[in-house]
Amino acid sequence: MTSSEKSEEFDFVAAASAQELGDRVNNRSQRPTSEAFKEFMASSWAPAERVAHERDEVASYAARRRAAVSAQFPGERLVIPAGPLKVRSNDTDYRFRPHSAFAHLSGLGLDHEAGAVLVFEPVDEGTGDDGSDHEVTLYFTPMAGRDSEAFYADARHGEFWIGPRPGLEEFSQRLGIRTGDTGALEVAVTKNAGPVEFGGTRLRLLREVDLNVDALVDTSRINTAVDLETSDAYDGELLESLSELRLVKDSWEVEQLRTSVNATIAGFHDVVAALPAAVGHARGERIVEGAFFARARLEGNDLGYDTIAASGNNATVLHWIRNHGAVNPGELLLLDAGVEAESLYTADITRTLPVTGEFTPVQRRIYEAVLAAADAAFAVVRPGIKFREIHAVAVKVLAEHLDDWGLLPVSLEEALDESGQHHRRWMPHGTSHHLGLDVHDCAQAKRELYLDGVLEPGMVFTIEPGLYFKNEDLAVPAEFRGIGVRIEDDVLVTEDGAENLSASLPRTASEVETWMQGIWAQNKSG
Repeated sequence: MTSSEKSEEFDFVAAASAQELGDRVNNRSQRPTSEAFKEFMASSWAPAERVAHERDEVASYAARRRAAVSAQFPGERLVIPAGPLKVRSNDTDYRFRPHSAFAHLSGLGLDHEAGAVLVFEPVDEGTGDDGSDHEVTLYFTPMAGRDSEAFYADARHGEFWIGPRPGLEEFSQRLGIRTGDTGALEVAVTKNAGPVEFGGTRLRLLREVDLNVDALVDTSRINTAVDLETSDAYDGELLESLSELRLVKDSWEVEQLRTSVNATIAGFHDVVAALPAAVGHARGERIVEGAFFARARLEGNDLGYDTIAASGNNATVLHWIRNHGAVNPGELLLLDAGVEAESLYTADITRTLPVTGEFTPVQRRIYEAVLAAADAAFAVVRPGIKFREIHAVAVKVLAEHLDDWGLLPVSLEEALDESGQHHRRWMPHGTSHHLGLDVHDCAQAKRELYLDGVLEPGMVFTIEPGLYFKNEDLAVPAEFRGIGVRIEDDVLVTEDGAENLSASLPRTASEVETWMQGIWAQNKSG
């Protein structure tokens, strides 16, 4: 296939996709099409109110982030899509959430703006935004005027269907950034693009976020004979860089994380209050899940991730999100949940709760082993250590407890050796991951900056050791089986140590029991 034929294929696929989408969306309404109806619908609306908007608090922080990106890619055009709406079922879409890199660089949270794209246009050194090497424009489709047919006919974007949205001028004022209509996006992305060695401008794209933008950039590359394999590598470097930019949080981001942590703690309180109703219900885990979700929607944008509400043996399933099981007296409930703030920053907290408000002796023994591992990990966190040291400390403590209980088939030294690792049967996951806009934030960062990275003030991550003894695990005593325990907190690295952002949520076994029983007593007296 020639380059021209490939270009035509990209254009055809994009056009066919758009046509199919348009047909599907339009099928949801059986609206009149007469000229009389259209004329009447366009009349007698109050004029749109024009007000000046104050600059958002995040705007200056987002500008500094964009400048940091600009410094890494001088002379190159960067294309950062927010992503499109995604179909959930036929003609209904999921609630929109932009790609985290787009949210980080634009400052836009909530459900703004499906189909938007940030374009970094290279300029002469130091003449760009805030003295950077780029001028950045936010492209999106503005709300159609009330005198247009799209106002009532477009079920995805029309104000009649989905309510008002900020326009070009409002976002420009609030974010301190240029804005443009997506009608100008194609030219903005493709002008002068081509091989650098022949005077063209290199494009770097955040790929696999918006297929239409992928097609636009790929078509440009094919038409200008840019090497596609090399371009993929350049795109990969951009993704990596945008992920690494979030490794250290600025002060605004830290405050957003505090907000999400506090809302999450309130959600855990709600779950404890709902536990009596969950006990004995065929789908008690759903009652738990629903109680937390109500708090997430009340105080935040949504869940940061699907809630794990795992009772009994389900707590030994690391990512149990079906949540269709019963919650029975005498079991432990492992609740792993996080509220995503309106800024899209999420908490990630886990507590393991005795369903009846009191641990059995065996449950307490396992719980306290996990808590000891978490406390040991906390104790080593400070600037200058390697990220991976946190995990090493935590699993060593767990291995020591497993050895004391006689569960290791080899000596403690053999188990801890890289050639052994027998203790990891009951703790197979990592102890920590970075936290921010994504629950597993910065996941595309280079290994030497993540797992082998050195801690710096402003980093935020989890500490979450656990032990999981499945019902069918014949390598442990019967009394251990069906018990899963995880304790997870969110940690901020400070100048001289660490701060547990979720410290106000009870952690010790006795504190958890007192807290739970106090909530129930208060509800009875109230």
